[in-house]
Amino acid sequence: MNLIMQARKKLTVYASALTLGVSAALAAAPAAAQDTVTWKVQSHWPGSSSSYTDSLGRIKRVLEERTDGRLKLQLYEAGALFKAKETFNAVSRGILEMGTISPSYAQDKVSLAGIASGLPFAFRNVWEAAYFHQNMGFEQMLRDEAAEHGVYWATDKVYPTEMVVKNPIESWEDFTSLKIRSSGALQNFLTEAGAAASYIPGGELYTALDSGIVDGAHWGASQGAYSMGLYEVAKYHVQPALNIAGTDVIIVSQKALDKLPEDMQKIVKDALNEQFWVRTNEYQYKERITLAKAIAEQEVQVNVLPDEVQDKLVATAQKMWDEEGKRSENAQKALDMLKSYLSDLGYL
Repeated sequence: MNLIMQARKKLTVYASALTLGVSAALAAAPAAAQDTVTWKVQSHWPGSSSSYTDSLGRIKRVLEERTDGRLKLQLYEAGALFKAKETFNAVSRGILEMGTISPSYAQDKVSLAGIASGLPFAFRNVWEAAYFHQNMGFEQMLRDEAAEHGVYWATDKVYPTEMVVKNPIESWEDFTSLKIRSSGALQNFLTEAGAAASYIPGGELYTALDSGIVDGAHWGASQGAYSMGLYEVAKYHVQPALNIAGTDVIIVSQKALDKLPEDMQKIVKDALNEQFWVRTNEYQYKERITLAKAIAEQEVQVNVLPDEVQDKLVATAQKMWDEEGKRSENAQKALDMLKSYLSDLGYL
C-alpha cells in the first residue's frame, strides 16, 4: 500500500512540475513575441528642419505603429552622434542602424551619388524625377550600389532645390559675385559657373548668412528656408530650381535589417517605399503654401533669374553632366539613360 501511495505522490509531483513548466512557457511566449528592438537613427537634418519632423518623424511613427511597438526609432538630430558626412560609414559598419543623408555625402562610396544629388537643370518637373527613380530603375541601381557596402538605400522624396539670396540676381555679374552655401554636385556646378560655393553644415547656416560669410544658400526650397529661419536674413527666393532630385535618403544597416523577423523586414521595406510617394507629394503641397506664407508674412520676393543667367547656367550644367558619367560604368549607364529620357521629353 505504501508503495502505491509513494508512486501516486511522485506522479502528482511530476504532473505539477509539467503544468508549471507549460504555464511558464505559455506566459513567456507572448513576451518574447513582443520583445522590442530600438534603432539609433542619426539625421543630417537639424531638429528645426521641416524634414526632421515631416520625414523622420513620420517614418518613426509608421514603423512603430505597424510593428505594434516591436521596432522603435531613437532619433538624433544632425551632429548629435556623427558628422553628416560620417553617417554613411556608421550605418555601413552597423554602428548606427539607420540614418538620413544627402547622396552627396556618399560620393566616395556610391558612384551614382552625384546623379542622385541632381544634375543641375536636368528635370523641369518633380514627376519627371520621380518617374526616373521608380519607373526607369534608377532607384534600384542606387540600392544595388549601396548594398555593396552593407547599406539599404531608400530615397526619402524628390523635390526642387532653390536658392535664397540676400540681394536679387539681376545680371550675370550679380551671379558670379555670389558666395553661396552648397554641397555635392551643385557645389561643383555653382563654382564652375563662376560663383564662390562652399559647404557649411546646416546648423551653422543661419549664422553664416546673417554675418555675411555667404550671400546665399540652398536648403531644400521654401520649406527648408522657412523652417531654418533663412528668410529672416535673405529675402529673395530664386527660381527656377537649381535641380530637382532625390536629395534626401534614408539608409538602413543591412545587418540590422537582417536581424529582424521576416514580417518586420517587410514592414520596414514597404514603409520606406511608401514614404517616397507620400513625402514627394506632400512636399510639393507644402512648398506652395510655405512660399505664399513667406511672401505674405516676411516680405519675401521671388527672384526669377534673367534669361541671360539661365542660358549660361544651362550651358555650364550640360558640360558638367558628362563628368558624372566618368565615375564608373554604372554611372555612365545611368547618365545615358537620363539623356535618352530627357530627349524623349523634348529637353535635349
